[in-house]
Amino acid sequence: MGVTRWIGGIIGFMAGGPLGALAGYALGYLFDIDPTESSKGSYEDTTREKATYDGQRNSFLFSMLVMASYIIRADGRIMHSEMEFVRNFLRRTFGEAAVSEGQQILLNLFEQRKQMDEQNPMAFKNTIRDCGKQIAINLTYEQRLQLLVFLVEIAKSDGHVCNEEIEALKEVATYMGLSIKEVESMLNLGGNSLEGAYKVLEISPTATNEEVRAAYRRLALKHHPDKVATLGEDIKKAAEEKFQSINNAKEQIYKARGMK
Repeated sequence: MGVTRWIGGIIGFMAGGPLGALAGYALGYLFDIDPTESSKGSYEDTTREKATYDGQRNSFLFSMLVMASYIIRADGRIMHSEMEFVRNFLRRTFGEAAVSEGQQILLNLFEQRKQMDEQNPMAFKNTIRDCGKQIAINLTYEQRLQLLVFLVEIAKSDGHVCNEEIEALKEVATYMGLSIKEVESMLNLGGNSLEGAYKVLEISPTATNEEVRAAYRRLALKHHPDKVATLGEDIKKAAEEKFQSINNAKEQIYKARGMK
């Protein structure tokens, strides 16, 4: 089978380091390609700019699946609801071709984790830590935020986020150079409570009106969909949904306070 149309070859920053090692297993087995050769000649007829774009996008997508494999197994189980969320997300965001391919990559990563942990129970966790550091170096702050949103949505997909999942999300966020407050903010996206709305804006209910306005401006700037537009329209569309949830939280607080 040739290189998939969805995630492409092993190019971009995932070609080396811990992500490259996992890609050699997860993608090499799936697409029957040599991971050391897959990026050679794949883009001979394209411009350097397009090759750079594809490499960054493919690296983002694979990083997303690697971290998803860690969150899904955080409670020691692979929940049908979580896998179904991933399938629906892939179908909605990237198209039907991505569904079977993305699912097979996840299954390969689960198997790789099993094999690694049989040798050392901390092996896969340490690899995730190193992958997070690699992601932190190579993705922008805003791109990492969007990746974290996806991981949080997986954890929330069965209607309950257990302590193990919360701790795993905090671990991954820290590895990627993000904060615990940002995890708590995203866990409350799409909620209906006023308390949750304050957490979305990463502030306390005792904040002044001016502090509320400043918090919203800060969040709106760092979560603006245009910040991830370089990864493609599908990623930008997902970011727009998150941006709307932030606006809804702001409106809820403004209404409760009588602010304009």
